[in-house]
Amino acid sequence: MSGIAGIIRFDGAPVDPELVEGMTSAMSYRGPDGIHHWAKGSIALGQCMLCTTPESLEERQPVTNEDESLVLVMEGRVDNWEVLRRELLGRGVLLRDRSDAELVLRSYEVWGRDCLPHIDGDFALVVWDARRQKAFCARDRVGNKPFNYHWDGRTFTFSSELHAILALPWVKHEFNEGILAEFLANEWYSRDETFWKGVTRLVAAHQMEVGATGPHPEQYWEPDLFATLPFRRDEEYVEYYRGLFADNVRRMSRSHKPVAFEVSGGLDSSAIFAIAETLRRKGELPAPAIEGYTLDFSGDPDADEMEYARAVGEHLGVRIREVPPAYRPLEWYRDWARQYGECPGYPNGTMSLDLREAARAKGCRTLLAGEGGDEWLGLGGPGHYYAEELASGNWRDAWACAQADARILGVRRAAWWFARSGLAPLLPAPLKRMYAWSKDPASTETAKTGRADWLTPGLRARLDERRGQYHHDDPPRLQRRSQRTQILVFQDAYSSFARETEERSMARQGLELRLPFYDPKIIQFALSTPERLRSLGRSTKYFHRRALRGALPESVLRRTTKADFMSTFRRQLDESETELGSRIAERRRNWIEPDRAVSLIERRREPSLAGWVEWRLWSLAGCDALV
Repeated sequence: MSGIAGIIRFDGAPVDPELVEGMTSAMSYRGPDGIHHWAKGSIALGQCMLCTTPESLEERQPVTNEDESLVLVMEGRVDNWEVLRRELLGRGVLLRDRSDAELVLRSYEVWGRDCLPHIDGDFALVVWDARRQKAFCARDRVGNKPFNYHWDGRTFTFSSELHAILALPWVKHEFNEGILAEFLANEWYSRDETFWKGVTRLVAAHQMEVGATGPHPEQYWEPDLFATLPFRRDEEYVEYYRGLFADNVRRMSRSHKPVAFEVSGGLDSSAIFAIAETLRRKGELPAPAIEGYTLDFSGDPDADEMEYARAVGEHLGVRIREVPPAYRPLEWYRDWARQYGECPGYPNGTMSLDLREAARAKGCRTLLAGEGGDEWLGLGGPGHYYAEELASGNWRDAWACAQADARILGVRRAAWWFARSGLAPLLPAPLKRMYAWSKDPASTETAKTGRADWLTPGLRARLDERRGQYHHDDPPRLQRRSQRTQILVFQDAYSSFARETEERSMARQGLELRLPFYDPKIIQFALSTPERLRSLGRSTKYFHRRALRGALPESVLRRTTKADFMSTFRRQLDESETELGSRIAERRRNWIEPDRAVSLIERRREPSLAGWVEWRLWSLAGCDALV
């Protein structure tokens, strides 16, 4: 299910149905299986259908209850469909079909605005409640489905796609320089703003009631930082995770068509594919077939993962299709930005376009990918588990970690890690400052200033405002030190933007993106797991590797390297240097200092500038295309 739109007027004036029809037409690629509308007086709703599950074949939205006092439009899936169906039937609810939309509509009918704790999955939804004269809106807990909206004081408009809202005659096109400053500095803060003032994103894990007084968003879910798991031995954590991960892959593989999997050769995407293949052989996968795909970067030593991807295929005895990475000219990105009103993304996302097209050509409607594995399974660093165990009084576990590190690293290195990462963080603050064992805030601020030094004074001032606006002096109370980094990942503005960009790109290719690691249950497990299970010695994702023993080849389980896809940026920038330096930089003097831009272009191959310069230059190209 792939797109929603609607217009609701609270001044009593009728809505012209052609307006919402224009919105759905603007994103017709989201509805290859039909586009339908419901209109009544001041309300007009639309939905674009992409059938991705057997149950969705029975679905037609917008869907109403019997007296049309409730009308639902939804993009997404219910991943706990089995449990929710039993729960509703147990309450005597009559289900007219097997569709996920029917489950959600009836859930709202039973529990009202308290329905969301009963619904797992990726979704963006709106229920018009005629009895209360209010719209109930919600976005899934992690933000895997997009939701944009606009409120002008009397009319509420929403859509899966930004440009469908921008096309409406009363929506002003006022450029948001605050978001511009964030993009050009690659310093991300806002999770709800867009490039256009007044057009807002509903933040992940938020619900919102909209009535005559306007939208009132509120958070309905957050991870429980003090939840514990009833396990005493490390193997119990590993066994629990193994079952949780397998069930997550099973639920997200539900489809009436073959399911595609990105298999980069990395530990995360390979694990998803391996578990899916294992389930398929047992007859437990709710899909008729699976297809593995990998990007063939042969000849590029930094990005080439073919050795590992092929090892996965050989281990499982299946074919993984190899597709060359995609490259698009600068004009392609410019066309994208002009058409959709959003930054077109980055070359390391565009490189998968042809892979996804190959999956779509094979009849796939869904694609599972490994994003999120690094964020939730691999956070931490050398010896970070020592401070956690010592602070909790777990001397026995701390000693066991030290012995394991000594076997892997040697006694001297293990002792240094114990002192630096175990004892130093627990010292009083004055001693930590004295020995420079804590991170220097001034150096952090200097790094930020360096990233923003090519901005004009006006945009630097905008960025300073946002630093203050989004700065939180009081971090949330934590059960363990490692949760600090994890909760920042959950709130990360760039991660939100990147996943929305990927979702839009996939939708335009007729595919639904599903991310097993960006699932609330995986996130909650990661927050409830001791840090010592996340890393050991120089190996990260320790419990994940243990859980996948036998399912993956040893070469992948032991792998500690990561592919570097900056070559995709460099190739694109090699072709765009003249445009960036002599045209775009000059044209955007009100944004950046042209001389600084030219200097960055000339110096971008210097090792000390590798990586972040390419991101900034490509952000300039993308933002330039918007206005």
